[in-house]
Formats: sequence, structure tokens, C-alpha cells
Amino acid sequence: MVNEKDKEAFLYPRSRYHGKSKPENLVFNANLQEFAQKVTYICNLETAGQISTTEAYQQIKSLWKQLERSKEQLGIIDEDQEG
Repeated sequence: MVNEKDKEAFLYPRSRYHGKSKPENLVFNANLQEFAQKVTYICNLETAGQISTTEAYQQIKSLWKQLERSKEQLGIIDEDQEG
């Protein structure tokens, strides 16, 4: 019998973070993994014909904007932009 923890891990897999261990990086990594999971669901819904291509695009675009805002709010800068 499958317990709730196993079910949760299967439905919402999380990968370990291997970058610089700063709180803002860990939070952004969690946001990024959540973004990827939601994009997967949206793509699957579109592939199955449950939502239109346009709707899938709009939802992913909205999620991307949320991810960009979280990056800005956390003060994360690209490593190639660090001086």
C-alpha cells in the first residue's frame, strides 16, 4: 500500500540543490522546481486536448513572469553579471 509521503514524492518530485547555499538561492530553486512541475502539467493538458495551445502558452507565460518576479524580489543576479 502506498503511503501519503510516497504519493507526494511521486506527484511532486524535488531534486537536491547543488549551487551556492544562500537562502535566496534555495528559495528560488524551490520556485524553479515548482515552475517546471506546473509547465509539465500544462503541457500534458495541452497534449491531451484538455486546453488549447493558446491557453497553454498564456499559462506558461504567466508562470514565467511570476518566476522572474520572484528572482527580482530575492535579489538574485546572474553569475556572469557578478563583478
